[in-house]
This record gives sequence, C-alpha cells and structure tokens, in this order.
Amino acid sequence: MNLNRFVTTTCATLYLGMLFPMVANAIVVERSPKMKKFVEFMVVKHGMKRVVLERVLRGARIRKDIVAAIKRPAERDPWYIYRRNFVSDEYAKSGADYWKKHRAILERAYRTYGVPPEIVIAILGVETRYGKSIGKYPVIDALVTLSLKSSQRKAFFLRELEQFFLLSREEGLNPLEVKGSYAGAIGVPQFISSSYRRYAVDFDSDNRRDLLTNVADIIGSTANYFYKHGWKQGDRIISPVSVGRSKISVDEGDMVPRYTISQLKKRGVLLTEKLSGERKVSLIKLRLESGDAYNLGFYNFYVITRYNHNVRYAMAVYELSQLIREHYYESS
Repeated sequence: MNLNRFVTTTCATLYLGMLFPMVANAIVVERSPKMKKFVEFMVVKHGMKRVVLERVLRGARIRKDIVAAIKRPAERDPWYIYRRNFVSDEYAKSGADYWKKHRAILERAYRTYGVPPEIVIAILGVETRYGKSIGKYPVIDALVTLSLKSSQRKAFFLRELEQFFLLSREEGLNPLEVKGSYAGAIGVPQFISSSYRRYAVDFDSDNRRDLLTNVADIIGSTANYFYKHGWKQGDRIISPVSVGRSKISVDEGDMVPRYTISQLKKRGVLLTEKLSGERKVSLIKLRLESGDAYNLGFYNFYVITRYNHNVRYAMAVYELSQLIREHYYESS
C-alpha cells in the first residue's frame, strides 16, 4: 500500500482513533508550529500531499515512555555489565543456528560485499536477537515525539521523520503501522530511515527492500552497510595489548585509527603479536570488574562503530561474532 492510497483506507480508523483517550496526545498540526512548518516543507520539497501528511501526523502520539527510554540507553553501562547482555553461549548458539539456516544467503553476501557471516549475524543478534525483538514502538510516534521533545537531538529526529515519510512512499509502507525501536530504528538490522533508504538492498530481486521479514534483504543490507563504510575483507579487527605505565591517551571519540604501531611501542604499549610498525590503529580501553582491558582497534573495528558509535557496542559485536564462529564450526 503506498502512502497516497493509505489515506483512503485509513480515514475511518484515524477518525475513530481521535474519539478515544488513547490518542489524547495526538498531533494536531494546526497547534504545532513545528509540525505545521514540517508539513509545508514536505509539500514544497518532496511534492507530498498535505492531506496525507496531516492525517498521518494526527495518528501519531507524543509518548513519555519514548522520552524516558532515550535517556537511559544500555550503552552507558561499563563494559563488564554491558557485555553480559549480548556475549553468551545462548546468543552464540542461536547465531550459529541462524548461520546454518541461511548459509546460502550469507555466503552470497560474503562473495558480494566481503563481510564475514559471523559479523553480519552478530549485528542481528545484538540489535534484535536475530529478529525476535524488532521493537514495539510505532516509528511515527518515536520520530514525532523525539523531534518535538528530545532535549538535544530534535533536528536529527526531524530529519529522520522526513526520511521516514520518503521511505514509506518508496517502499509502500503504511507509516502508522511500522514499528521499531524507541529511537525509530526499523527492522531486524535496526536501520534508521535515512540508512534504510541509503544502504538497504533488494537482495532477492523481488523489487522490494524489506528489512522486516525478508531474510535475503536483511542479510544483504547489513553486509552492504559495512561494505559502504569501507570494510576491508580479510583484515584484522582487534588485538589485545598491555599498556604498562604508558601515558598515551585512549580513543573515546570517533575511533578513527590514528596511532602507528611504532608510536605506541615507543610510548610503552606492549604488543601480544608482531605487527607492521606503520600500521595505524586506535587504542581502546574497556572497564572490567578488576581493572581495565586494552586493545588495538584496526580499521574494521572503526567500521563496526559506524553502525553504532560506541566502543562497547562494537566490542560486543566482535566478541559475539567470534563465539558464533566457534559454535558454528564445532557443530558443523
């Protein structure tokens, strides 16, 4: 169903919804200067019908639970706590089963994009437990709520609201029915709308890019995301090191590899394997219960952080991927 046809088929639903308390916080465009301006922008820039936009926005709700959820992301936990959420034999066994079930698609994605199956699967495991938990929030509610109520990122979420309307038009989605995360991420790989439009691929040639139910598109799109961000096929991801009394600062920002191995060695960083002196890496510190662990992050580690800009997230993906690989080959 495309966005314009959606209007005809849902008018009655929207009208009835406006009569009940559950939509007491529905958006009335005329009362929201920001949404009124947004509608005008979408009409002028993208040629969307005003009546469609206004009716969809009337069906959206401002939700306090979304505002609360965005303030307490799990990524704030120290590594030793955060790790427990994702790196386990249970997660790895489920990942190995997913690999066996979808081996042909994963192998084709590897041939096409150069991203190993275990990395793709680990992303899907960390994001949605391999599709078992893709989110309970209407995406329209999440994006409208956060574009109006988010304390620091209103402009970002307003842009994602724009992208969501465009995505709905392109992929024939009903914008009031799509559910996702509290931040508006969609589908098994949890792409935000702009990433969905930019990186999702039709990996089975059925003329749709379906990240909600189509396994081929889900796997292909996740691999394509890494490919487009510069994944280096066959290259390293991390290497453990010891810092001793080194005074070099660790990377806590964008994780771009900036140090050469030679620079780190001169400052007292002790390697656990032989590496080229000119190789560029980042230095990563992760908090354990009994101290800190240090690793070198290669370019592929940086690429993982492009999926989620958090060191703990990237390390969880890496460690889970290795555990998945072990379980897969042990049981094959």
